Amino acid sequence: MKKLTVFLFLTLLSYSVSAQRSSDYGIYGGVSSYIGDINTSRLFYSPLPAGGLFYRYNLHPRQSLRANILIGGLQGRDLDFSNPYQIARDSAFSGLFGEGVIQFEFNFLPYSTQGRRWNYTPYIAGGVGIAYFDTDSRINHNPIQPVLPFSIGFKVNIAKNLGLEVEYGFRKTFYDNFDGLTENIDPQHKKKAWLHNNDWYSFAGVAFTWKIYNKLVGCPAYDDVDAPRRR
Repeated sequence: MKKLTVFLFLTLLSYSVSAQRSSDYGIYGGVSSYIGDINTSRLFYSPLPAGGLFYRYNLHPRQSLRANILIGGLQGRDLDFSNPYQIARDSAFSGLFGEGVIQFEFNFLPYSTQGRRWNYTPYIAGGVGIAYFDTDSRINHNPIQPVLPFSIGFKVNIAKNLGLEVEYGFRKTFYDNFDGLTENIDPQHKKKAWLHNNDWYSFAGVAFTWKIYNKLVGCPAYDDVDAPRRR
């Protein structure tokens, strides 16, 4: 029994260290914006501050899984547009959202936070998540809704164990109420919001990523980390 306990402990420890050495951690900040019944097509309409944290587990130099937490602001106002129907309607909303999502990332080039300095790659990502909306809209339905996140971005190593990323991402919701409107923009012309009638939101920003590891003195398996960075 003692041998079994020791074996399980060492196995779990080995897995934990291995997972840690395959993981990136990061913080990001930028702006969030909204697309829906008020704003039907502008990609960077009325941006508000947004930011969050993420954890990435690297399955392969080209593939990884990432868990994000993001908080940001959303707002919209009919009077920002020249549509006569919107001017007459004069609707507006503002508020916050929070999300937790898991995404699969694909790197177009092999990449690692511990790779050579100035290693880089463009990437795409997609996944699933849950979002919470807290706005002052007229219609108050269930504020917790599923979302489908899609992202494109670019990564580059700028120092030892440190990376810089630029990303732009859309969140497709199955919710048409955080702007307080569920009708078409203009009933006379049957004009609908871009990308169907459910509301969307987006995030554009910059992230810093780093790898944290335990420095085990004398262990040759860690030579790749402890050795000087290749130029």
